[in-house]
Amino acid sequence: MIYEPAEDSFLLQKYVKKFVKKDMKVLDLGTGSGIQAETAKEITNNVLAADINKEAVEFVKKKGIKTIQSNLFSNIKGKFDLIIFNPPYLPEDKREDKESALTTTGGKKGYETLEKFFKQAKKHLNKNGKILIVFSSLTNKEKVNEIITKNNFKLEQLDSQNLNHEILYAYLIYHQ
Repeated sequence: MIYEPAEDSFLLQKYVKKFVKKDMKVLDLGTGSGIQAETAKEITNNVLAADINKEAVEFVKKKGIKTIQSNLFSNIKGKFDLIIFNPPYLPEDKREDKESALTTTGGKKGYETLEKFFKQAKKHLNKNGKILIVFSSLTNKEKVNEIITKNNFKLEQLDSQNLNHEILYAYLIYHQ
């Protein structure tokens, strides 16, 4: 199952268009349908897309984007100027099937995937590198902020979008 673009994807895409610059080295982690990688590739040719899901990797490769299978940074080599991450961020729901949960569930509380990501991210960022993420109010915002700062990053909330049952947040994150 490939994560289809939805409100979170479109909110993040708006900032990919704003922050990607020509000649930047960009990583789209958890690429899903490849919407962020495609958007970045319109501006710079140096884009790598990665996803844990083999089906998503094959799908994005067919779009002419360099894509690899990776569980977060497990197969990622090198450093990037911008890392784009639309993570699975929802709290676990026992009623959801395993395949669907892989694209939506960020752990028991929803922020565990982000926690793993931020522990590893600094090793993959260039000196002035930045990270763009999106997540939901269904994932404890204060806990996400704590995870980011605990890993020695600064955060800037770029935007929020109020949906019926949640608020989506777009963040820019950078070295302290």
